[in-house]
Amino acid sequence: MKKYHFTSESVTEGHPDKVCDAVSDAVLDALLTVDPDSRVACETLTTTGLVMVVGEISTRGYVDIPHIVRDTLKRIGYTDSDFGLDATSCAVVTSIHEQSENIALGVNETDKHEQGAGDQGMMFGFACDETPELMPLPITLANKITMRLAEVRKKGILNWVRPDGKSQVTVEYIDGEPKSITGVVVAVHHNPDVPHEKIVRDIKKHVIIPVCEHYLIPETKFYINATGIFAVGGPEADAGVTGRKIIVDTYGGMGRHGGGAFSGKDPSKVDRSASYMARYIAKNIVAAKLARRCEIQLAYSIGVAEPVSVYANTFGTGVVDEDKLAVAIRKIFPLKPSELIKHLQLKRPIYYKTAAYGHFGREDDEFTWEKTDKIDELKTFFGVK
Repeated sequence: MKKYHFTSESVTEGHPDKVCDAVSDAVLDALLTVDPDSRVACETLTTTGLVMVVGEISTRGYVDIPHIVRDTLKRIGYTDSDFGLDATSCAVVTSIHEQSENIALGVNETDKHEQGAGDQGMMFGFACDETPELMPLPITLANKITMRLAEVRKKGILNWVRPDGKSQVTVEYIDGEPKSITGVVVAVHHNPDVPHEKIVRDIKKHVIIPVCEHYLIPETKFYINATGIFAVGGPEADAGVTGRKIIVDTYGGMGRHGGGAFSGKDPSKVDRSASYMARYIAKNIVAAKLARRCEIQLAYSIGVAEPVSVYANTFGTGVVDEDKLAVAIRKIFPLKPSELIKHLQLKRPIYYKTAAYGHFGREDDEFTWEKTDKIDELKTFFGVK
């Protein structure tokens, strides 16, 4: 019997880095609404009383970025200067220029050139049968805890909770199967006059137990605001930057990452779109029961449509040959940038939703990369019933 522990973390939408992801994706959504062919690489930085938006944007439309920033902060809950950032009074600075013409030459589709990848790089997708969402259990629970932190704040269930917060879940595996939670860490931004004992009691009752009850054991350890106080939070405590939570965004460390962030990038950037396609492929393979765990790598060269490599790893859980699986992927799934963008309908303004609580494992009709509509084609290819 082999035992090991695996830990994943998540952060709330009010975490400074996630505030930046949300602003970047809100700008992207607004631009795709007025021009679905917008080219966007939008980065955001925030600190006490300040939000700065920079990057490269080429579009036929116009959006009011300062208005989008303030509206996004209000949606998250930064409406009080005591939180370190107030949507009404904070400073908003922008510095935007157009996409490089050199990049556009390789990416834009013309009569003589099909759309190429927006950059070089490798992208990974992962799926496993540990949860109904076909995601690793630790990141699934960590995300649900932070989602619950936002819910109890916005619904007034715990009126002392502020927007910033983090979670961490440690799961014990026995022979590769998740069995129990051995540790839960929650750091929650709070009003300064709330006693620590109440914070611990309320978070256990209203957040951790509703999410994790099935996996808790008498030996589970809880670390709730372990420093004793978290009254100073948000951008006042830590500067935030777009794209710094890429492991939170994906699989919690269980599965590799190519290194490219997602938020603020239009789908011509394969950092984002090909990562979505890789998840779509891996999830369909696991859903088809061709493997219990699957990791897909896609790699691209800037300006070139065809991927330079396709790799599938089933970690010894597959029922089909991995070399043949790579062949099946090329035949069944659209891998050129223009094809995968069309297939997954990625020119829609759907990205604000992805900015917090993970881009994968979400049951939302707009998250087309979570569909399992290629099961029959995969089974037919391999002659599996």
